[in-house]
Amino acid sequence: MATGKRLADTASELNSAAIHLLRALRGTDRAAGLTPARLSALSVLVFGGPSPLGRLARTEDVAGPTMTRIVDGLCELGLAERRPHPDGGRLVLVAATGEGERLMRAAQLARIDTIVTALRRLPASDRAAIVAASPALLRLADAVRTAG
Repeated sequence: MATGKRLADTASELNSAAIHLLRALRGTDRAAGLTPARLSALSVLVFGGPSPLGRLARTEDVAGPTMTRIVDGLCELGLAERRPHPDGGRLVLVAATGEGERLMRAAQLARIDTIVTALRRLPASDRAAIVAASPALLRLADAVRTAG
């Protein structure tokens, strides 16, 4: 059984690894041609589906006016569009366009290719450990997300 100290050490290592992995992927993400905020919002729309602006802002943890500017930029680039909400009223849904989906899927594949290339450079035992840990890491991410 892991002790509190061992869990804290593991949490520290996971935190550091996550930060370094995301930083290392910045160059790959830049090739998509969008700011990190626009790429992130587009990712939510592509993989999560259309969203009201307020929910999109909450998901991305930004203020409403900030998300309005991000969505305006995505719309100007033809990557997202505003649609009437099925409930009517003043509500508007933001959705990825076909072009937005294509760009996001290409960015996703570029990230995956970058990670696969890095995994291939690791010793086989490290690759096996990462492959085995991947489902548990997804469950950990879900546990962190639902705890917050």
